[in-house]
Amino acid sequence: MKKIAVLTSLFSLLVMTGCQKTSGNIWDDNQTGAKYKHSQQNASALWGSNSSQETLAGGPVEEDFIPLNEEDLKGQFADAAPQPSKSLGEGGVPMADLFKNPSGELAAVFHPIFFNTDEHVIQGKDQLEFISRAASYLKAHPNMAIIIEGHCDERGPEAYNLALGAKRSNSVRSLLIKKGVHPDQVHTISCGKEFPFALGHNPEAWKQNRRAHFKIYQR
Repeated sequence: MKKIAVLTSLFSLLVMTGCQKTSGNIWDDNQTGAKYKHSQQNASALWGSNSSQETLAGGPVEEDFIPLNEEDLKGQFADAAPQPSKSLGEGGVPMADLFKNPSGELAAVFHPIFFNTDEHVIQGKDQLEFISRAASYLKAHPNMAIIIEGHCDERGPEAYNLALGAKRSNSVRSLLIKKGVHPDQVHTISCGKEFPFALGHNPEAWKQNRRAHFKIYQR
């Protein structure tokens, strides 16, 4: 896995990659996980065929954009959960492009998790229930693996949003593992602001784009 020591290298990698694989430290570990195609048809993947955006009603609220400072971002993984023993594509672990959007009943099990502006803390009873539901399913299906994609809204620079996306995906991952999910079942990728779900340039669109999105692999 390629190591980099300075943030400036991150900017050059952004030209060539979309989502980034994270194995514990976004500042030193920037191996590309996969590039994902964006389409307006991803609505069914995020919400499920019988769902609607009404689930956001009790979720995160809109706030002013005030970027976190560098020290906050660097300290994000101080208490992180154990990382997978193998990276995506290594030692029998499937490549990232083999993970698919959950569909049918699994779309309700692996529901997106939404965040407030500049935050990675999971808030709201409904968001915590979504994570508990996913944890229960993963524990009952130990051969399943997932990727958690961390997404941000369009505001702020690319490097900032890449780091914030990593915080969000790892926040969800840590909570799943605390609930008993095996660390090898859960991988994370930061997509920053590159793959928005909602294409608008307003608070409603931003609210939908600040999310952790699940992709699954069933052996």
